[in-house]
Amino acid sequence: MVMNENWVVWFNGEIIPETEARVPFRDRGFKYGDAAFDTTRTFGHRIFKLDEHLDRFYRSLNYLRIDPGISKEALKKVTEEIAEINLRNVSEDEDIWLTQRITRGLEPADRRLWTDYPERTILVESRPLPFRDRGKFYRDGLRVRTPSVRRPAPDTLSPRAKTHNYLNLIIAELEVKDADPEAHALLLDTNGNLAEGKGSNIFIVKDGVVLTPKERYVLPGVSRQTAIDLAGEQNLPIKEADIDLFDTMNAEEVFITSTSFCICPVSYVNGVKIGDGEVPGPITKKLIDAYVDYVGCDWYGQYLKHSNS
Repeated sequence: MVMNENWVVWFNGEIIPETEARVPFRDRGFKYGDAAFDTTRTFGHRIFKLDEHLDRFYRSLNYLRIDPGISKEALKKVTEEIAEINLRNVSEDEDIWLTQRITRGLEPADRRLWTDYPERTILVESRPLPFRDRGKFYRDGLRVRTPSVRRPAPDTLSPRAKTHNYLNLIIAELEVKDADPEAHALLLDTNGNLAEGKGSNIFIVKDGVVLTPKERYVLPGVSRQTAIDLAGEQNLPIKEADIDLFDTMNAEEVFITSTSFCICPVSYVNGVKIGDGEVPGPITKKLIDAYVDYVGCDWYGQYLKHSNS
């Protein structure tokens, strides 16, 4: 799906074409990554867990001490309005991401020059989900690698806040892509245990138990929690734990969760084949099927349809 001039954003109180949104270069979100964001998606053109995503967004803003300047209820209505408009740009079997962003805005001294600009930048935007680019990962599984870059310790910058400062994750991803352009980065924490990927949480299946890293060291993904809840409903034993690479490479199954991927199987970790190589493994497939039923949309089929594109 190619975006065109029909895509709009909500920008500081106005709905305008995306290409007309202008953020001052003095904005702290641009200068320092001093901003928070959150992203949800649609399933069958219905927004998924918008309240949960907005709750997390406002927790991130509170942690950063950024005054949002807009109520959660008002931002929800704006997001729904942008979704309604931009969903007209995709077919019935396609879906979109929806993202809210709020920056700290301009420095007080800079406001003397930018007198007409609001105190902060508030943006709601959307774009089509990349089914065509990612379909192959559901057919073959993801390859992940652990870079030398570690996730910061929680006492430096909490990974539980979703901020614009993604350099740690970006540098990790670049390092991994140098080794394998098709691989995705899986970062370790400062203790050498699994942490998370760039926008994804990690799970392994070991001795029939579903394991995922402790929430203290990762962004608590809404999709992560959905997978945890579904595992419980499927009577699958699941727990948070410290997980090292030894257990990961000897796991029966590995998968990631994220807003767009939902649940995606992992086939290789650092070049080592996971389990017997079946993709997805039986427990991962059980959770995928439960996820499809839960959202009432065959997102798995959407991806597989493009697996040979």
